[in-house]
Amino acid sequence: MESYKLIDIGNTTAGFYDNGKIFYQKVEEFKNIFENDKFYYISVNQNIKNIKNGINLEDFLSIDTKYQGLGIDRKIAIKAIKNGIIVDAGSAITVDIVKNHKHKGGFILPGIYSIIQSFKNISPALNMRLEKKINLNKLPQNTNQALNYALYKSIILPIKEIQKSQKIYFTGGDGKLLSKHFTNSHYRKKLIFKAMIKTINYL
Repeated sequence: MESYKLIDIGNTTAGFYDNGKIFYQKVEEFKNIFENDKFYYISVNQNIKNIKNGINLEDFLSIDTKYQGLGIDRKIAIKAIKNGIIVDAGSAITVDIVKNHKHKGGFILPGIYSIIQSFKNISPALNMRLEKKINLNKLPQNTNQALNYALYKSIILPIKEIQKSQKIYFTGGDGKLLSKHFTNSHYRKKLIFKAMIKTINYL
């Protein structure tokens, strides 16, 4: 069985895949531990675009879509499924619809951390604490509940509007947390890496 060493570089975090094992670094502390091995990578980070001795999969990837400006992370993710919705919940939350391997379109939402920061920028009184369990069918009764309610609703409602009966696949740092608010949903921690492997196998 062929072994794979992969790097997925986002805006704040770099994910490493070493033959099934996954670990992470902050982008500002990025150090390529695979520099003496054959490895493949993708990067949406403008500061880390060329990695010595690495093979950039963006050079080999084409996607059937009318969407202009689609990032490499979204292009790779689309390769992972035939039909459904992919939600990559990282620094930003990207939502993409795929039908018969064709990308039909998508949209971008602020990530959870960005929303938390935006509240804090309005007023120190809005320095919220993220609640991982919240009843979204009940009106909030204090400020922290109100902020959490707004945060979750602002993310969940636009996605549910397009989901209908489609399967929805979550990945990214906050993917597992958000997936619990949807039916017919699946959390796939390794989705991006599996899609990278699939792309490599077609090279």
